Amino acid sequence: MRVAVLGAGTMGGPMARNIAAAGIDVRVWNRTRERAEETGLDVADTPSAAVDGADVMLTMLADGDAVQEVAEAALDAVGDDAVWLQMSTVGIAANERLAALAEERGVAFVDAPVSGTKQPAESGDLVVLASGPSEARERVRSVLDAVGSRTVELGEAGEATRFKLVLNTWLAALVESLAETIAFAEAIDIDPQQFLTAIDGGPLGADYANVKGKLMIEREFPAAFSLSLLRKDAGLVLDAAERHGFDAPLIETVAAVCDRAIEAGHGDEDMAAVFCAYER
Repeated sequence: MRVAVLGAGTMGGPMARNIAAAGIDVRVWNRTRERAEETGLDVADTPSAAVDGADVMLTMLADGDAVQEVAEAALDAVGDDAVWLQMSTVGIAANERLAALAEERGVAFVDAPVSGTKQPAESGDLVVLASGPSEARERVRSVLDAVGSRTVELGEAGEATRFKLVLNTWLAALVESLAETIAFAEAIDIDPQQFLTAIDGGPLGADYANVKGKLMIEREFPAAFSLSLLRKDAGLVLDAAERHGFDAPLIETVAAVCDRAIEAGHGDEDMAAVFCAYER
């Protein structure tokens, strides 16, 4: 099997390395060539060169527009029997456009976004949400196993994207709530570390609180998943909520708080930098 990985950034780069480590032939392409070269794998100059002769075209890019642009540049070079494994988080509307593009070009489309950030991408511990034709999913099974610790099997293409929005709703609310809780603790002269210690291991605790809470307390935000991407994902949730006639006031608040922190210059830092919206 040969896999072409289009997008070798924070997530796509380590995913490509893990696929190669599983004994699969991998060729990578990235808009910034230096990022692709950091993988140590075979690097293509263009998306079409990357997918030439590939059995699987894997897209892992920032948003739906980026995926569509790259896919349109690559699909004419994809073989008739290839599978397009779309693993980016793009939202419902964009995913429908991509699925239609795949159908137009006669390529099997597997909708398989992942849950996880930089560290689980590096260790191969992502959670994969897989939907699409069962035969196509089976053909990319070894790729899914290489990048994830488990795969949640869903139905037709599109279900995985909707499922990912549900996970992102929980994640966005959790991170923003944690930021406000720590900022509030500091405002009323309570040590936020004592709060984290008190909930650790109990029914109110979450491992994520310790990981992101530590960054907030120390005001250090090395990016595992950027604040700008969290804001993008919150926007995708809001788009889906509007489409389905669902009122989502909590995520509207999360988006607004993200905007404040981004306007303060923290968009490229870790999503824990949403805490900076509360700095006084």
